[in-house]
Amino acid sequence: MSGVDWNACACVLFDLDGVITPTAEVHMRAWSEMFNAFLTEESGDGDRSEYTDADYFAHVDGKPRYDGVRDFLSSRGIDLPEGTSEDEPSELTVRGLGNRKNDAFNAVLERDGVEGYPGSIQLLDHLRDLGLPLAVVSSSANAPAVLEAAGLKDRFQTIVDGRVAGELGLPGKPAPDTFVHAAEELGHTAAEAVVLEDAVSGVRAGAAGGFALVIGVDRGAGDQTLRDAGADVVVDDLAELVPASGGDR
Repeated sequence: MSGVDWNACACVLFDLDGVITPTAEVHMRAWSEMFNAFLTEESGDGDRSEYTDADYFAHVDGKPRYDGVRDFLSSRGIDLPEGTSEDEPSELTVRGLGNRKNDAFNAVLERDGVEGYPGSIQLLDHLRDLGLPLAVVSSSANAPAVLEAAGLKDRFQTIVDGRVAGELGLPGKPAPDTFVHAAEELGHTAAEAVVLEDAVSGVRAGAAGGFALVIGVDRGAGDQTLRDAGADVVVDDLAELVPASGGDR
């Protein structure tokens, strides 16, 4: 068990995909299918070699959807018009590709459903017993639907997702603003809050925001990579954060 004194925390802010639910795997498949179809079906400027998991972790993971599209295309030297959020998924724009990926994600979620990681459920149970207020802070606009599908939506007092960030004009991760807003919604400051993240961009957001503790969850990014991004503690599973005896109640 990694020693975290939960009694010293005022509130806990969770990323969703890859931290509470294994939907990061769904996102990875959706991104891969979308980008590789685009790269092989469309000719033009830039590097059109296969999109890989390394591209996901370097350019897409944890970021707002359109930022992920934009940053990946930039890394390949591919220039597309920005478009608008109302663009059809078939349109060759940054936002059209983002909408295409969102459709792929929703199709997989509806078909396969989702369950929380067992270790994450253990930690959520423990924090509920302690009475700590909890929030989800996700770049995904699908966060409420994912939590509903997993039967976990009622565990959280507030959800700050991509739609909320857009409505409030909050920059996405790696900027700390969405995490800061979530802490404030729970009645606390960043300095009183703990952040749990699996994405490098999310860990960087926590480190930039002056939070009490930033916990990295290594689902593939790598222990040292998360520490280099600013994680104070890195675990492989959230069950490691649950005291065996419940002694920190």
